[in-house]
Amino acid sequence: MATHLDEDTVEGEDAASRLRAVSAREDRRYLNRELSWLDFNARVLALAEDEGLPLLERAKFLAIFAENLDEFFQVRVAGLKDQAAAGLGAPRDGDSPAEQLKAIRVQTEALVERQVQVFLKSLAPALGERGIVFSDWDGLDDEDREYLVDVFERSIYPVLTPLAVDPGHPFPYISNLSLNLAVFVRDPVNGERRFARVKVPPLLSRFVVMPDGERFVPLEQVIAAHLHVLFPGMDVESFAPFRVTRNADLTLEEEETDDLLAAIELELRRRRFGRAVRLEVDVATSDEVCELLQRELDLGPEDVYKVEGPLELGGLWAVYELPRPELKDEAWVPITQARLSAGEDTNGPAIFTVIREGEVLVHHPYDSFATSVEEFIEQAAVDPQVLAIKQTLYRTSGDSPIVRALIKAAEQGKQVVALVELKARFDEQANIEWAKALEQAGVHVVYGLVGLKTHAKTALVVREEGGIVRRYCHVGTGNYNSKTARLYEDVGLLSCDPPLGEDLTELFNYLTGYSRKTDYRKLLVAPLKLRDEILRLIEEQTSADGRIVMKMNNLVDQEIIDALYGASQAGAEIDLIVRSICCLRPQVPGLSDNVTVRSIVGRYLEHSRIYGFGKRRRRKYYIGSADLMPRNLDRRVEALAPVTDEQLIDRLQGILDINREDDTLAWELGADGVWTKVPTVDGVNTHKRLQELAVERSRRRRDAAIET
Repeated sequence: MATHLDEDTVEGEDAASRLRAVSAREDRRYLNRELSWLDFNARVLALAEDEGLPLLERAKFLAIFAENLDEFFQVRVAGLKDQAAAGLGAPRDGDSPAEQLKAIRVQTEALVERQVQVFLKSLAPALGERGIVFSDWDGLDDEDREYLVDVFERSIYPVLTPLAVDPGHPFPYISNLSLNLAVFVRDPVNGERRFARVKVPPLLSRFVVMPDGERFVPLEQVIAAHLHVLFPGMDVESFAPFRVTRNADLTLEEEETDDLLAAIELELRRRRFGRAVRLEVDVATSDEVCELLQRELDLGPEDVYKVEGPLELGGLWAVYELPRPELKDEAWVPITQARLSAGEDTNGPAIFTVIREGEVLVHHPYDSFATSVEEFIEQAAVDPQVLAIKQTLYRTSGDSPIVRALIKAAEQGKQVVALVELKARFDEQANIEWAKALEQAGVHVVYGLVGLKTHAKTALVVREEGGIVRRYCHVGTGNYNSKTARLYEDVGLLSCDPPLGEDLTELFNYLTGYSRKTDYRKLLVAPLKLRDEILRLIEEQTSADGRIVMKMNNLVDQEIIDALYGASQAGAEIDLIVRSICCLRPQVPGLSDNVTVRSIVGRYLEHSRIYGFGKRRRRKYYIGSADLMPRNLDRRVEALAPVTDEQLIDRLQGILDINREDDTLAWELGADGVWTKVPTVDGVNTHKRLQELAVERSRRRRDAAIET
């Protein structure tokens, strides 16, 4: 169980039900943001529950669900608690922080109960039938225990530190997301009873793997079986695993610091000491232990979640990494985009020549990131005709070919500028390390604008060609990250269109220097004009002949939602594909009759932002980094680029059409705020269909080359 039910919980359930009901009333224009996000995570959990998926893929989705929930509490719940503590009331057409926290509690309990059930009753037994067994210490034989004793003595015991709690030893600090054991011991000599805490070291794997490589024992059980070693001469009365979640959002006053890098490093150290917002305990944990932990962590009963089975199921990633391909999706190898493909008698066309011949649209992970975006930067780094490279870096991978290429370019004397966003949540430390490495190589590193995150995904290459300086551009929807490019669905545009190149030049000048530039030729830039331009584009379609189709991660901004309501009331046809949070209520008579909302959740994380306006040859399409949220429109540097080539527009429209036709991965949002799985009729799976199309394009290109 997620937690036991008491009178307070029942009252909380009633409050949550009332909040849900009120949110669905016709006079409530917007759905609750936090509950909408929990609905998204419920769709992730549904994948773990889907017995038609390969077993290790289900384990992966269970790990993603658990990690998502951790982040939700660290940021969103923590923020609501701060608002409630400050006495803030309900915003316009919204619910108070206290009301939202009650609703979150009830919905989270239901989700955690589903998580427990899918792991204990479905996934673990099914994996066991395939030789991947989650074992308990009590169920092991003597030989297995001897092995674990050896593992404990060699690898675990040396890094453990039992911490006593008594008048001479205050309650220890419990770090964020750490797994711990609460232990009661009794001194057999004087009979004194004491409490102690043992931290389960995060540097060790969540599960201890047995010699056969396919049996897993929770690390805390191995430690618990050796508490007599940690407390020699004492009687161990009881132990209970627990886990603490803390407020992990950075509270940086940028205006008051001259050194953003040093300020971020300081805030990362402070993050460890954020206020506790959630306590997870084993379902068998005694009231005495719960009350002690609540008191010391300054938490209330509403912050405690009792969980049956292992805590921290994010550790299932280790299980997913097992070399059992038959229990996973068939491996997908991204295909080189058709126009970037190598011919039979060459090493492949120079990417700058291809881009000069016409803009290239890439769609990851179906089109290879390595042979498109990475190749673009790598060729620029070694090309003697390239004068400068400028690029934004929001999240980079641990071994980034792009960062290595930028370093190589700087070492060869090119002008290289990297805008590294130090405030990318939970990637701050990694970005600090990359920023230092780039600076040491001679790259001009900029940390962005005061008060704004730089979220735009842009790269600019300046190249001299026969006395002419030409600008080559990349504008995308995803991070310059080779690892996530294989897991996230994104689109990008490679172009040498002169007006777009001039826009990117001026955007980088805005980011690296002083500029009050607000008008761009083609780019839609936040926080300058993006909001106004999106509203203008919606207004253009506010008629009976209007057509709007948008694909994004989140739709939250109330001004944008109101404009979409107005367009619907005027008769415009509106299709929205929103991966996670959607505060717009579709299909409400008189308000949003003509609006449909669906979400695609499956193998790849839908991450692209595609905005289409108009019908037939009057269509206007944009791609870029911005979701339709206040933070993206008002508090971040974002960039959307137009796609004007009709063939590329057709391809974007084809992506959107497949998303709209999907009846395998798709969910639809109703007027009551409830997401419903689309019934499978034709078996359209967005991810599989787009893989098939990538293969077909490659085959056609190859056949055409053979004929030539």
